[in-house]
Amino acid sequence: MRILIGNHIDPSIRERGDMRAWTQRLVWFARPGDLLILCCEPDDPFVDYALAHTGVKRSELTILVAPAGAWGGRLMDPASLTEPAFIDQVRAALGPGGADSVSEVFALWPAAAVARLAEALGVADRYPGAAFFGQCGGEIGNNKANFRALAAAAGVPILPGRVCCSHAEAIAATSALLATSPTAAVVVKQSHNGAGVGNELLVADPELAVDHVGARHLHHLAPGPDSVAAYWAERWSWASGEGRWRVVLEEFAPGADAVYSEHYAGDDGTRPTEMGRLLYVGRRLSHQVVPLDGVDDLVRAALLDGGTRLAEAYRSFGYRGHLSADALILPDRTVVFTEVNAQVSGSLHIYQSIAHGIVNHAAAPRRQVVEYHVPPTWAVPDFAAFQTALHELGLAYDADSRTGVIVSMPALPLTPGAPAQFVFCIAYDPTDGYTHVVDQLDARFAALPAGTYDASQHVGTAAVSFSS
Repeated sequence: MRILIGNHIDPSIRERGDMRAWTQRLVWFARPGDLLILCCEPDDPFVDYALAHTGVKRSELTILVAPAGAWGGRLMDPASLTEPAFIDQVRAALGPGGADSVSEVFALWPAAAVARLAEALGVADRYPGAAFFGQCGGEIGNNKANFRALAAAAGVPILPGRVCCSHAEAIAATSALLATSPTAAVVVKQSHNGAGVGNELLVADPELAVDHVGARHLHHLAPGPDSVAAYWAERWSWASGEGRWRVVLEEFAPGADAVYSEHYAGDDGTRPTEMGRLLYVGRRLSHQVVPLDGVDDLVRAALLDGGTRLAEAYRSFGYRGHLSADALILPDRTVVFTEVNAQVSGSLHIYQSIAHGIVNHAAAPRRQVVEYHVPPTWAVPDFAAFQTALHELGLAYDADSRTGVIVSMPALPLTPGAPAQFVFCIAYDPTDGYTHVVDQLDARFAALPAGTYDASQHVGTAAVSFSS
């Protein structure tokens, strides 16, 4: 038996909103006999759908819901995992074998609370990295400022930039980078955020192409010597998390190709697990493709080498588990690294469970898998409506051809009456591509004007964007 925990980044580091749907991707990792712990009651139609693809029976799993805690079940409250009554509930679910029946503890986020739960159950030795994570090591491994220091120590190429500890330092560093940047543009990064949500582009040239970049926020610098200081007067609090975290500045690299190299760090070393590509539309993460294609052997070798160096560096200070080394392929084919996500990334279920497991992409004829975020122009009411459309359009996954759409997570509206936001995979023949599938779904569901939400907003929720 394994204990699988559907948590997300600790709210003490970065508070998230409603993560009920996103954390249920845990189901893709389930095997017969596993115990799953979620923050809410699972979405039954999605669970049944996912298990039908993996071949695991619902009766072969035990699913527990952690106490609602401070966030009302919208995401997992770390304190809920160590409530005595819940620990007793988990013990009871282990059955007659008790702790001896547990082979592994697996969590989406390497939380200290998971280590404490494992210790309370007597299975800390089956939670890889428990000692490190129990001392809040998850924050160390997922901090973008720490990444730059670790990458420099490991000899891994990174973009010119600076880690800033103060408002004044940010002004000086921004001015220096703008003065030397060929594009007069800088990327500001929060220490803790993902998928470009915590990135802001500072751009002097309003004609500079930026839609392909992962940066939810955009600021056009006004002419004059005071524009940088004015920017930081308004944005230091946002960038630093109210002064809690250091801020990363990097030179903007236009025309770059966003890729990643994922690895597993274990007690006995590291191993690569997959490479993929990230694509942004309107500065939002739009879709990602696995396995990585369209790169030559030298680029692939550089990506693997840098990813391996980073994985070894993170393993050396105690991190254990899956991690993703994100990188850019510059127009001159140079590979530079931008961050490490030392957690179960949003890519693991795509390649491990779906591409490798269900689709068996490497078998003949070869297949690839792309996962799409539902665009902000689509109005999908719920999971059932999307499934109906897939069957009517003949787009549902077909096991014989190993092509078609597999929905990756529950389609749950973030607010009542709002369009559902979710992700879905397309398994496809590389010679045919996948755009014809997206075009058919777009024709079916595109009902909202393109300007309804800007890149900085969470679709379906009330949000006020930063005025640039």
